[in-house]
Amino acid sequence: MTSTRSLVRRAALGVTAVTATLVLAACGNGDASSDNGSGTKTSAPASAEESAGAHNDQDVDFAQGMIPHHQQAVQMAQMAQSRASSAEVKDLASRIKKAQAPEIETMSGWLKAWGEDVPSSMPGMDHGGHGDDGSSDMPGMMGTEDMDQLMEASGHDFDTMFLTMMIEHHEGAVDMAATEKDKGRRGPAKTLADDIITAQTVEIEEMNELLDKS
Repeated sequence: MTSTRSLVRRAALGVTAVTATLVLAACGNGDASSDNGSGTKTSAPASAEESAGAHNDQDVDFAQGMIPHHQQAVQMAQMAQSRASSAEVKDLASRIKKAQAPEIETMSGWLKAWGEDVPSSMPGMDHGGHGDDGSSDMPGMMGTEDMDQLMEASGHDFDTMFLTMMIEHHEGAVDMAATEKDKGRRGPAKTLADDIITAQTVEIEEMNELLDKS
């Protein structure tokens, strides 16, 4: 009788030990890494936030191209403050500068974080990156001669020249932004591209209306 009780007790203890082992194994499956069957642990997939931070060559090209493009627009807008005769043109120029200057800082920050070169020259004021005639291969960019003519103009002539040039400039920026939306990878860069398309398309319409009135 005593022998029978001992066997029962040993069997119960064995079941308890097996159960505890299974529970511990189940808890281990909640780790961020898992065994792939070969004894090597694999990491969990990257988070959505980490994936959104990834970028490609198009994102770099977009930032490196749009920074000088914006710099030139800001420069043209600064000219309007002292040379334009129309209050509407001056107001438009002020809004362009207010919108694009912070975007330059944003894109410069991206390039620094990626270890890429940040453009420093302002196209239209030198011949760096321009052809023999001062033209640029970026859509809508004014050449050196164009910028010189705008700088020498004033009053109504400046207004007309500014609006005509800035429409072309904005159309080029919209094209560049559309390429980024189509081929870029980084979420914030594609979002900025979409914002540029939206804002500058509206401003193109506004400038066309101002030209029709002049």
